[in-house]
Formats: sequence, C-alpha cells, structure tokens
Amino acid sequence: MPIPATQFIWFNGKLVQWEKATVHVLSHALHYGSSVFEGVRAYQTHKGVAIFRLREHTRRLFDSAKIYRITLPYSPEQIDAACREVVAVNGLSKGAYIRPIAFRGYGEIGVAPKNEPPIDVAVAAWEWGKYLGSESEEQGVDVCVSSWQRVAPNTLPALAKAGGNYLSSQLISLEAKRLGFAEGIGLAPDGTVSEGAGENLFVIKDGVILTPGLAHSALAGITRDTVIRLARERGYEVREASIPREMLYIADELFFTGTAAEVTPIRSVDRIQVGAGRRGPITQILQQAFFGLFNGTTEDKLGWLDHVDMQAKPQVVAG
Repeated sequence: MPIPATQFIWFNGKLVQWEKATVHVLSHALHYGSSVFEGVRAYQTHKGVAIFRLREHTRRLFDSAKIYRITLPYSPEQIDAACREVVAVNGLSKGAYIRPIAFRGYGEIGVAPKNEPPIDVAVAAWEWGKYLGSESEEQGVDVCVSSWQRVAPNTLPALAKAGGNYLSSQLISLEAKRLGFAEGIGLAPDGTVSEGAGENLFVIKDGVILTPGLAHSALAGITRDTVIRLARERGYEVREASIPREMLYIADELFFTGTAAEVTPIRSVDRIQVGAGRRGPITQILQQAFFGLFNGTTEDKLGWLDHVDMQAKPQVVAG
C-alpha cells in the first residue's frame, strides 16, 4: 500500500502540499544515493502527543550528514521544530511516523561534482502501524539468515543512516520475503551476526541479553540504546558481543528493535523455533517497559518525550 498521504510536508523551510513536495529527476541523490535520513515516531501518550527521543534522532541525522560531507542548511533546532510542526499541522493526534531527509539535489551530475549540488531538506509525517504486522508484537515473526552480508566498515559506513546503505537492506529483505519470511538477518563480513534488514537484533540466552557491537556493521539504533538502558535498569546483564550464527538457533529468546519495528519478538530463524515459538518472558518485560514510556507506567527519567503543541498554527505554507 502507498504511504497514507497527509496534507503538508515541510520542504526547504516551508510547508508545501503533500503532492507538490517533488524533486527533479536529475537530483544527485536519485542517481548516487547521496541522502541521509531518520525514522522517528510520535506517540499518543497519557499527556498528549509526544515525539520519542527527537533530539537524539536529529543529532544522528547531522552525524550521518557529517560522515558523507553533507552540510545541512538548517540547525538541529530548526529540524526539531519542523518535526513538531508536521505532526501538529497534519492533525496526527493518534501518533505518527516522521521522516526527516536531507539530500544532494539538482545541480551538476557526477559522483563527486566540482560544484556541490544544493542540499534539500524535507520532513514528512503520516500514520503508520506495526512495521512487521499487527500480530507481531505478541506472536513474533519468522525470519531467515540472508545470503547477503552487511557491508564491511571500510566500504560503506554503517553508522551513517544513509539512503545508499539501504540497498544492502533491500537485498536482505527482498530475499527473505521471496522465501516466505517476514524479515532477513544479515551477517557481518566476518560471518558473525550483524542486524536485520532495518532493525537491530537482541539475543537472550540463560537470562543474559546479547546484541552485536557497532563494529559488526550495525547501526547505532536509538531504540537499541533505549532497550539496553531499560534492561539494565531492571537488573538484566546486557553485553555487546560477537555473536556466532548458530547462537540464533539455540537462543531462549530473540527480538528486533527499531523505530519502525519498535520491540518485535522473533519466533523462528530458518524454520528453527526460538524458545516457545512466541514472545518470551524477558522480551515481554522489555516491551512493557518500552511502551510504558508512552502510557505512563514507565517513568520518563531522561526527558525522552518531546511533547507537541497540537494547536500550533503553521508558520509558512507554500503552494
């Protein structure tokens, strides 16, 4: 299904109508993948609509841009404000998925043109449900280990959330779906476990929570960081580790994390059942802690919720 259209997108400093937020077909990013982006969620909380860890997402957007030598023409504060604005102006009172993106636009063609193309920046928001299916939160999903590996650190920087990096993710996910799985897991260049096509991965064995380190071609996920903190607060041992593939088959529990996936259990890998074949007890505790940030049962100790004034009026509307 296509993205459910809302009314406005913030595009280069102005709110424009959804259907008019367009780019030239010769934009650099379209040809060479020179874009960086974020996925951010706003939730309907017990205190109104709030964006989850907005500042951290925006900082990662700027970090990704720095790695690819993209100079954003806006400040982090302006991007934060744009994210709040598109949620409010589109009336997304039940929550939203927010997509900030910055990319090299229409200018000279060529991999590294002499004159830098203009940098375009957009922020869109829309309603989006469970990324891996409506029943995935409790029942879990079936996944496979892909024949496609993640990129080596000295080829494409995995810490950058860049458009071009997701060609690897597409190959992993497309293969998985072709074979009848909900998602695929990529291995790092050394054959150890890296991450899902668009999710970080956690392994639970004998009460210890393991996750691949960032050197294993994994993105520094913000939901990943959230779950690590929540788990340690609840007394669990969490280790960043080198995880062999076979650990996936003998794990007691497995789960994905990500802005889109949130906290999604894995019930089988390569048709081998994980644990009881559905959400495990530790995964459930961590899910409750995570979603508790939005229903008020988990205290927001670190100020992760950025509340949106849904009555705010749009500042600039074009077209």
